[in-house]
Amino acid sequence: MAEMDKRELKVLSPTAILGYGFPISSFKRGLEQNPDFIAVDAGSTDPGPYYLGAGVSFTDREAVKRDLKLMLEAGQDLDIPVLVGSAGGSGANAHLKWTENIIREIASENKLNLRLALIEAEFSKDEILKKYDAGEIGPLFPAEEISRDKIKATTRIVGQMGVEPIISALDKELDIVLAGRAYDPSVFAAGAIRSNYSPGLALHMGKILECASIAADPGSGSDCMLGTLREDSFILEPMNLKRRCTVTSVAAHTLYEKSNPYKLAGPGGIIDLTESEFKQLDERRVEVKGSKFISDDSYRVKLEGAIKVGYRTISIAGTRDAIMISQIDEITEAVKDMVRDNFSDMKEGRDFDLLFRIYGRDGVMGSLEPVKESSNHELGIIIEVVARTQEMANTICSFARSSMLHYGYPGRVATAGNLAFPYSPSDFKAGAVYEFSLNHLIDIEDPVGTFPLKIIDL
Repeated sequence: MAEMDKRELKVLSPTAILGYGFPISSFKRGLEQNPDFIAVDAGSTDPGPYYLGAGVSFTDREAVKRDLKLMLEAGQDLDIPVLVGSAGGSGANAHLKWTENIIREIASENKLNLRLALIEAEFSKDEILKKYDAGEIGPLFPAEEISRDKIKATTRIVGQMGVEPIISALDKELDIVLAGRAYDPSVFAAGAIRSNYSPGLALHMGKILECASIAADPGSGSDCMLGTLREDSFILEPMNLKRRCTVTSVAAHTLYEKSNPYKLAGPGGIIDLTESEFKQLDERRVEVKGSKFISDDSYRVKLEGAIKVGYRTISIAGTRDAIMISQIDEITEAVKDMVRDNFSDMKEGRDFDLLFRIYGRDGVMGSLEPVKESSNHELGIIIEVVARTQEMANTICSFARSSMLHYGYPGRVATAGNLAFPYSPSDFKAGAVYEFSLNHLIDIEDPVGTFPLKIIDL
């Protein structure tokens, strides 16, 4: 590993999420700055619970392989570690293995000798049930208290690791650290905290670097950002010369995904931004000072779990009939009544759910839509059914779609059909549906040992 400059430490973040890509020119410019680490966040809960529950990645395999190949080759050339957090998108063992297999392919195809650390973040149900019985699990608002039955039914459970397991891995002199579900700043801050830099500054810098150039102007989730950490500050600079960091862009991104503008909770404590200062150094760089880390009395990590709730079928349609548009609420309610009557042996809310999303009116915000009157000349309609089995979802969606297609509403002129379908077949079998079952905090005694570490030589 290259010897670190004692006056500053540099972390290169190539992209907001592994697989989102980045320009080669930006990446090369970042490598010319001689970073001490290349770090990238590979996951998020933003795409929803399906990917955790199903054990699959929301990013494309070839896209992930492309990004990793460039990063691993650069790490070898500069003799610096590559750090990956929340492997495979959701960070469970299935996602970790998926990413490990990609790394093995890259090593084999490009004749790379790699020392790899795998850090697991998946918890067994037995572990969680013991913590539940001991009263050591509590909900994060607005989640509700969890039950034993719900824990048992949950497909996969992961915990967001802090910097400690990654620091432990770095002590092994590795080429790449592949971590399961991790607190977003962890892989960016771990090396700095290991080298006795300010945890508050390191974590704040990591919070921004995990989204790469989204904090630049203009922002992009597919471009590189360099963070330079000093004893009392850190500096952010986008590696694409078409972008720049400004006080506004960096400060605004500091508020990103936060319920409290001054405090950001994470494993073991909070980042306190009360005294943070932002300074424009030049046209493209911003310096940040004053961020602190305040430890909690007990060490807690966030749990995430997903539970299967059924199977989904959807049908996509549109209408341009002004008469139908003016009565769309009455028509959808009538179709729901027809479904209830036709499938009276099933109970809505237990055996199935039927939902209409009306785009062009309130398809995005639903009941929260502030614009109550719409004069749109056309509407997009998604008919969605979630049921206990895929066959049941297919049947109910087919019935709802055909009922709406031929429904005789007052004033109807044409009788050939009320809806236009852009696709054939008109119904799409979307498969298993998951919802988040755990959004809770758990007390742990050992921030390192809780997350098993394995070393592999490729």
